[in-house]
This record gives sequence, structure tokens and C-alpha cells, in this order.
Amino acid sequence: MNYHPKSDFIATMIERGFLADCTDYQGLDEALISGVQTAYIGYDATAQSLHVGHLMNIMVLRWLQKTGHKPITLMGGGTTKVGDPSFRSDERPLLGPDQIDANIEGMKQVFSKYLSYDDSETGALMLNNAEWLDDLNYLDFLRDIGRHFSVNRMLSFESVKSRLDREQSLSFLEFNYMILQAYDFLELNRRYGCVLQMGGSDQWGNIVNGIDLTRRVLDHEIYGLTTPLLTTSDGRKMGKSQGGAVWLNGDMLSAYEFWQFWRNTTDADVGRFLKIFTELPVDECDRLAALAGSEINEAKIRLANEVTSLLHGTNAAINAEATAREVFERGGVGDDLPTLTLSGEELPISVVQLIVKSGLAKSGKEAKRLIAENGAKLDDAPLTDAGLMIDQGILSSPVKLSAGKKRHALVQLG
Repeated sequence: MNYHPKSDFIATMIERGFLADCTDYQGLDEALISGVQTAYIGYDATAQSLHVGHLMNIMVLRWLQKTGHKPITLMGGGTTKVGDPSFRSDERPLLGPDQIDANIEGMKQVFSKYLSYDDSETGALMLNNAEWLDDLNYLDFLRDIGRHFSVNRMLSFESVKSRLDREQSLSFLEFNYMILQAYDFLELNRRYGCVLQMGGSDQWGNIVNGIDLTRRVLDHEIYGLTTPLLTTSDGRKMGKSQGGAVWLNGDMLSAYEFWQFWRNTTDADVGRFLKIFTELPVDECDRLAALAGSEINEAKIRLANEVTSLLHGTNAAINAEATAREVFERGGVGDDLPTLTLSGEELPISVVQLIVKSGLAKSGKEAKRLIAENGAKLDDAPLTDAGLMIDQGILSSPVKLSAGKKRHALVQLG
């Protein structure tokens, strides 16, 4: 892009690969150099934890604060009751208020690792849109807010259009989502002087709606900025591993497994991920990305250490690297492996069940295929018999169960 930014924040966004689009580069840039600005990203409470797919935008909020501005993390206590239809082929299952509140509590754990919530001018705010959405009067809302929305225009947004083009049902409930998200931006501007909404590029239509509504109702100049939808070099959506979502809460995914996810990054993605998910200087990211042959593994370890340190702390990263080196380089067991503890009553157990129970396969069928293809090992010895029964004799001391070269679990008797 030809625009040369004056503000540290926009410069960082461009240099590190965070920027997909902006509603007004120059206007936002001028606002950012004129003083402290407030910006937000919204998070619907659809699960008990955020996952790696959210991490890019959490880093955007972190850089916003580091460059002298005020971030808002907006929890969707209200909008989660409706469900965002953007680019989905089906309607989200609706959650009850108790589940939504529990999910928000789980998600909050992560933000404080990346942002400083304090009373300073740039201190982050944690807000919940239920604060203004729960008590809306439907008729007043239709009259005051609904009249500003053109259904023709709403139908033209790609997130809605793609669903209708596939002739998949879009409920009136979901259709309201973009109006509610637009209203969030209006309320945040009115209550907190928030001038910028950020999000993934799939949120472009929702963000533009919020800007239009705020201009019409309050006549305020506000902005939108989106990040690219991140895919790995082989085309997969970022944040999914063989075992499912890569959660950010330590009680849902251990620090070691989180570290291992980053250690297994494809060679072609290392440089890009270093710039986005760590705070290493860009020159250092480029140097590490240029390493060739087996040396690229050191860049992957650096990536895993930096990302794990931010989320779980430096000690967790050090321990994870030590465990990995022990497991992979010396064939040891390591203290930090995911551990399955069985009681005596659960024995004997078939090795197929054990592989599934330890999380190394999703089903018995997958476990049997793993064994048939010589991908499963017990204490580094190939497992060839899918009918093997694991009894107290085999578990007289802990055993290491492996699926391929990189995924391991420890099995022990409790």
C-alpha cells in the first residue's frame, strides 16, 4: 500500500502484517497522532475459552495499548443470545444466560495476560453489551435505530449474501445481529468516546454498519479496521489442530500442548507468525524466517517460547521446551506431558481405548488405523496388535503412548 502512516499503531499494523482494510487510513492516522484514542473488539461468549483463532486480534489490542491508546474488550453478553450469522452455513445453537455468563468468566482469564486493566488514561476496559442491550424496548429500538437500516443494503453484505446464495435459511433472529453490533459501536462512542472498531475481515459489513449508524444518529466521525483472516500455508484455518480447537485457557489445553502447537508450525509460516504472535523486532523475525534446513527448527522453538511466555509465563515456556527436548532428543518421558491417570478398576483396557482416552485419536477407528499404519508406539516400541490389553503389569510404572513423532501422552496408575 502507498500510504505512509504517521502513527505508531498504524505503522505497526502494516509492518507486522495485521492490516487487511481500513475505512479511512488518513483520518484514523490523524486521529491517532492527535491524542489517546479508544478502540474496541467484540467477543461473543460462544465457548468457555478463547482459542488461537482469536489471538491475532488480541495482539492488535495489545499493540494498540503499547502505542499509547485505550483498548476495550467488549464481551457479547447480549449479542450471544442472538448469534452472529457471518459466513456460517447454519444457525448457532442458542445459549442460556447462565452458560453465557460462565463462558464470559472463562474468556476473561486470557485478556489480563495481554492487556493492563487499570485506571490510567490507556488502561483497558472490560465491558459487556448486555449492559445496554438487555433492557432495550423493542418498539423504541425499531423506531429510533431500525429506521436507519436498509434491508436491501443488509442483504448485499457478503456474510449474508453467501448464506442466501446457498439457499440456506437465515432466521430473522440472526438477521438482527448486524443491527445490534452496529448499535454497540454507537453506544460505545456515546458512553466512552470510542472511535474505532476492529475485527477480522469477515466483520467488515458489521463494522461499516456501525459507522454509518453512529454518523446518522450522533454525527460523529468514527473508523473501522480489519485484520486478514489467517490461514496456514496449506490453506487450513488458523487455530485448528488434529485434536480440535487450540484453547487459550490452561485448564482446557496444557501449556506444553500449546507450546507444541507452535513448535509444529510449517516452515513457510514461521516468519509471518513471528511478526503477528510475538513482539520480537521485525528484523529478528525476518532473520529467523530465513534460516534453512534443520536450523528452521530453532526459529520454531523461538516462536513457541515467545508465544507461550506471553500467555502462560516464561517458566511454562522453559519447562515446555525442556520437556520437548527430553522427549524428542533423548527419548525420555518428560514431566510436562499430557497425563492420563487410570484407576485399577478401569483395567484391563484395550490399547485402542487407551489411545482414544489419552486424546491421541478421536475414535476407535482412528486409533486402529494409527496402529495399522505403524504410527502408534508404546514406550517408543511400535504397537502392532490392536487387540493388546493393557493390564496392571504393563502399568507397573508410567508408560509413554505416542501417535506419530510429535504427539505423546503419559499413562499411569492412580
